[in-house]
Amino acid sequence: MISTLTQVTPETLSEIESEKQLRHTRELFLLFAMGSQFDHLIKLALDRLGVYCLVADPEQVTAAGVMKLNPTGIIVSGGPSSASDNPPFDLSVFDLGIPVLGICLGFQMWAAHRGARVGAAAHREFGRHPLKLTVDSPLFAGIQSGSQVLQSHGDRIEPSPSIEVLATTDNAPVAAGHLRHLWGVQFHPEVTAGEDGLRLLENFVFGICGAQDRFPAGDVAGLKAKDIRAQVGNKRVLLALSGGSDSSVVAALLTKALKPGQVRAIYIRGIDRPDDEAFVRQYFSHLDLHIHDATAEFLKALAGITAMHDKRVAMRGIYKQVLETEAAKFKAAFIAQGTLYTDLTESGGGHQSGARKAQIKLHHNANLGFSVPELTPLDDMVKDTARAIGRNLGLPEELLVRHPFPGPGLIVRIEGEVTADKLHIARQADGIFIEELRRAGLYESSWQAGAVVTTSGHTFTKGDDAGTGLVLALWAVWSTNGFTVEWAELPYDFLRHVSRRLTNEIREVAAVVYRISDKPPATVEWG
Repeated sequence: MISTLTQVTPETLSEIESEKQLRHTRELFLLFAMGSQFDHLIKLALDRLGVYCLVADPEQVTAAGVMKLNPTGIIVSGGPSSASDNPPFDLSVFDLGIPVLGICLGFQMWAAHRGARVGAAAHREFGRHPLKLTVDSPLFAGIQSGSQVLQSHGDRIEPSPSIEVLATTDNAPVAAGHLRHLWGVQFHPEVTAGEDGLRLLENFVFGICGAQDRFPAGDVAGLKAKDIRAQVGNKRVLLALSGGSDSSVVAALLTKALKPGQVRAIYIRGIDRPDDEAFVRQYFSHLDLHIHDATAEFLKALAGITAMHDKRVAMRGIYKQVLETEAAKFKAAFIAQGTLYTDLTESGGGHQSGARKAQIKLHHNANLGFSVPELTPLDDMVKDTARAIGRNLGLPEELLVRHPFPGPGLIVRIEGEVTADKLHIARQADGIFIEELRRAGLYESSWQAGAVVTTSGHTFTKGDDAGTGLVLALWAVWSTNGFTVEWAELPYDFLRHVSRRLTNEIREVAAVVYRISDKPPATVEWG
């Protein structure tokens, strides 16, 4: 699957056509990600609307490539640059006649391209501000004047005869504007701290761009439930339930398709996040939920292993063994997992032709070879279409948009050998870090975050005691899909607060560092 479009070649065009068929659509939206910390929220918002959005690299995808793709609409995001800095982007994209929505920097770029003056504002705007609508516009259909919007910019667009002003704020005389097929907003509709942002994006996608194809989540959910019912009959199914979005969607499908007593959900404890089990208990107590504590089994299999890949292999063996054992206890005829098409293709599969494909990563939920047939109802889905099914089935958004978490769990967030003590420290650290991200309102704007127990030692002094303790490495990233990421510039005061909590509350921790590497060259996870 294409995660970020960098080149428009016959091969990529063929892949895009295949994915359109997978998504039951003829339409495509392009998101040029200019580096805003909120880029991934635009992608998530379009996912909620059920349209196919492909993230495009603004440095490499030119107007010529866009013409070959023939998108229904284009969104150009915000970013840290100023329009006067000439950020990497082919400005002739704005001249193609395709509807464009510029957000913050994206708006400033097309406004400057069309002759408006863009420069530093005397009063920068951050936080929520009331939006004053000046004219009736399809972009603001159903949105009232005075709606609160989130601003985060230091430059502003000055009024220009060529641009119709749609809205203003106290310090932005052109908070929203329009010129023929070009539309722009100075605020961030993708951020839930504002009001009516999703409605504005919906107006652009379906009203201005005239999109017709929403992913048919309702039809697909019903068809998948029907297929499950026909395949399973009156037999039993064991579901591997992790608390992540994919297995949660499968749980909802099985609940819709089968009768009470046919499904048992198994949650495997041991290398999980501190809040995973709580999510499972909160939202899936209606299932026959069993908790299997595999901590001892994982630790035994991981003893003496230090290489990350080898730890992944060892984890797969225990994962399979636990599911086989629990399936036998329940007399299950099937084992169900939340495996996506993406998991299969990254593991080297996914091509029905049998053509060779590189293995990007070893997924825990692919090609395990169980003794009973697998049920993988999402194996023709990607992340956002699976989430769409979940929304249709009534799963809470809190479950669907949790940060990604690696299948091998905390073992890839521990350097060197995995021990009981290190697992305990990793779980404590993750819990504190994520709790504070949520409390500070930074969880949503971060695409993913974690804490790593390193093998580095650091001298410490705590009270009258002194010695050598562990170094924890925190990281958080901004991304749209994980294919490329930028390190998240979390506030220093926040990092200082988290560091104090970690060193005060976890006895073994002597020091905390923060990783500031992008992908590439670094990967998101430590291993």
